[in-house]
Amino acid sequence: MMFVSVYIMFLFMLGVMGAFGAEEEAALCRMLGSPEFPLLSKEGDIIIGGAFSIHTQIAKPLLSFTDPPQRLICSRIHLREFRFVQTMIFAIEQINNSTSLLPNISIGYKIFDSCSTTVSSARAVMALMNGQERTLGKNCSSKSSVHAIIGTSDSSSTIAMLQTSGVFQIPVISHFATCACLSNRREYSSFFRTIPSDYHQSRALAKLVKHFGWTWVGTVRSDNDYGNNGMATFIKAAGQEGVCIEYSEAISRTYPQSQAARVVRVIRNGSARVLVAFLAQVEMDMLLEEAMKQNLTGVQWVGSESWITAGHLATKRHSGILIGSLGFTIRKSKIPGLREFLLQVNPSQTPQNSLLREFWETTFGCSFQSSLDGQSQSRQCSGSERLDDVDNTFTDVSELRISNNVYKAVYAVAHAMHNMLKCSHHGEKGHFSVLKNLQRVNFTLHSGERVYFDDYGDPAAMYDLMNWQRSPTGETVFVTVGSYDALLPNGKHVVILQRPQSVCSESCIPGFRQAVIKGKPVCCFSCIACAAGEIKCSRCSLEYWSNEDRSLCVAKVVEFLSFEETMGTLLTALSLFGASLTLVVSIVFFRFRDTPLIRASNSELSFLLLFSLTLCFLCSLTFIGRPSDWSCMLRHTAFGITFVLCISCVLGKTIVVLMAFRATLPGSNVMKWFGPAQRRLSVLAFTLIQVVICILWLTVNPPFPFKNMEHYKEKIILECALGSPIWFWAVLGYIGLLAMLCFILAFLARKLPDNFNEAKFITFSMLIFCAVWITFIPAYVSSPGKFTVAVEIFAILASSYGLLFCIFVPKCFIIVLKPELNTKKHLMGKTHSRSP
Repeated sequence: MMFVSVYIMFLFMLGVMGAFGAEEEAALCRMLGSPEFPLLSKEGDIIIGGAFSIHTQIAKPLLSFTDPPQRLICSRIHLREFRFVQTMIFAIEQINNSTSLLPNISIGYKIFDSCSTTVSSARAVMALMNGQERTLGKNCSSKSSVHAIIGTSDSSSTIAMLQTSGVFQIPVISHFATCACLSNRREYSSFFRTIPSDYHQSRALAKLVKHFGWTWVGTVRSDNDYGNNGMATFIKAAGQEGVCIEYSEAISRTYPQSQAARVVRVIRNGSARVLVAFLAQVEMDMLLEEAMKQNLTGVQWVGSESWITAGHLATKRHSGILIGSLGFTIRKSKIPGLREFLLQVNPSQTPQNSLLREFWETTFGCSFQSSLDGQSQSRQCSGSERLDDVDNTFTDVSELRISNNVYKAVYAVAHAMHNMLKCSHHGEKGHFSVLKNLQRVNFTLHSGERVYFDDYGDPAAMYDLMNWQRSPTGETVFVTVGSYDALLPNGKHVVILQRPQSVCSESCIPGFRQAVIKGKPVCCFSCIACAAGEIKCSRCSLEYWSNEDRSLCVAKVVEFLSFEETMGTLLTALSLFGASLTLVVSIVFFRFRDTPLIRASNSELSFLLLFSLTLCFLCSLTFIGRPSDWSCMLRHTAFGITFVLCISCVLGKTIVVLMAFRATLPGSNVMKWFGPAQRRLSVLAFTLIQVVICILWLTVNPPFPFKNMEHYKEKIILECALGSPIWFWAVLGYIGLLAMLCFILAFLARKLPDNFNEAKFITFSMLIFCAVWITFIPAYVSSPGKFTVAVEIFAILASSYGLLFCIFVPKCFIIVLKPELNTKKHLMGKTHSRSP
């Protein structure tokens, strides 16, 4: 604050400069420092100055009475303010091309950056009045270099400018300074504005609060001319309307963050659920950040025109706090040709202009400066990037409110100059003549909007009432729900076109329900999300589920293992490959059926085993696809019967190996008890038992299609219910019993003397078979949905491949690749070597 005070003192000294000598005047010029060069400029017969808050941050130098002040450095470009700048340039170019307004006279401009501070605003107005040269003589400059000034964007900076420009009667036309104090013609006789005074907005807000019956409210304001004057008018008008104020807090961008935290705590602890926020955008940003940290909810916001239509606040990040907000804003308009003009802005227009380069770098996230150390994180700007490919506050012309005020201000100056030149015979010259003609301007824009100033330099006060609402897509939108016209008779100022859906709290969006806040009025409630599967907090029917925004019940997704999905396709391919491989082995065995190896392997049981393995591979296909009555019955019974047939063949081969060894002992005739007929009968008997179990299962309680809605709430698992789990486990148990018996017998026969002892390979195959099915049980029980079926198919394929590879691959290897070993002599070689 001391920094600002010193500069204000300098400005005061400037106002009384005539009382000092030439040396004191020159010293003051040096203390104020050399004026900054304009960020944008163009020569012309008439020069209009501009001061905009193009940057939002400023590095404050140390002040000393012994050294000249250092140059103020501004940073962080404000894209909306830069749009205001380009709107001013667009209006000037449009007037220069006009044949009816100021014909044969060109308008130039000099635009400076006020950096949102009174200090920079003071320097900008000095530069506009004094020119850019450093003066070493006795006077700061001979005359002002501009005929009128457009700016600035806040009341405090505008007041700082007027302290200097007002002395020389240089008219200042602001597009965004709304402080009612600026309507004081005794202090600010050279001030005009194209935005209504806060006197009218504050009274409109008081009437709005009264209209909804909110008689107990809290207030927060910016601690500057804009906020303090606006809130003072509101509190006075609210008292006249019978509205009471619970608390009135202030916040400023220069305050520490702890002050914002304290204000939010006051709001949270207060009993008022309506908050009137008369804040500039910077202070609103500070307050919102702290409100989010403290999770401030349940407050109805009523805002001033400074932030009520700020697009950067209407994000999902802030929507939870600000949705339902109400406030007045000036009416929007359309400026034909402005968007096309904005899209033509490019650094190539003025290559030496640093502002255009900074704008381009900010917009596209690139840099024109090449990195010497190669460690720059931003990409190189080419200058050929297209502005119509981006969507930001610079290119967005859908809500032209303040930009339209800049446009009107330029045209007001042009009309004043036009009238002055046309009526130059009156003898009025200089800025005073411009001032007098500005007071008299009365014209209509191409859009049909009438522009004029009242006796206080203010325009007609007309506002739109805005309401923050949520669109069907979930985005925050500004909806015009009413209007305010200060010229209407008392009592008819507020015209509600559409009553907001919420009083103290915004109506809950679909998928949420109202919950009363304990100790708060009934109109204040919180929104609690409905449970999953509900719309309007009513549960959907069993086979339906709520959509994403919980506004409609839709049919649940039915899930099963299909042939089309990746897992189903892969398992189908493995099944068909296994069946094909088994057929190839069958062809090899049939081709070499008369060789000693195949004859010694009991060719009849081998072919029967290959046939059953083919069925085992193919039966896994019945598990894939949409379950139906016949597929549910077929998949389990086919699996049970084919596997018993397979294991029965392996068991028969194992018994043959044991009996063959017994038959070589002297006096043994055991083979006659287990000849070909007995083998067929044993396979048939073992398989028939499984057939009987399956028939009983299908008769008593067969498997059937079942919609499982318990495992997943949001989808239906279409699966085959077992009917009677006892019969299912009986089928598996019988297969396991035969497998264990076969494993034990094969294990006992694994070391019988023979160069090709088939019992060793049967032992390995049964070991794999048993391991697969033992691990299958816990995996089957714990797998959800379609993965249960996938586990079962995997167990079938794994055990089938185990039998095929362990029993038949070694034989095929000898038959195809080692035919010299496929002889009776070799097969019996080990037996002969051990004979005495």
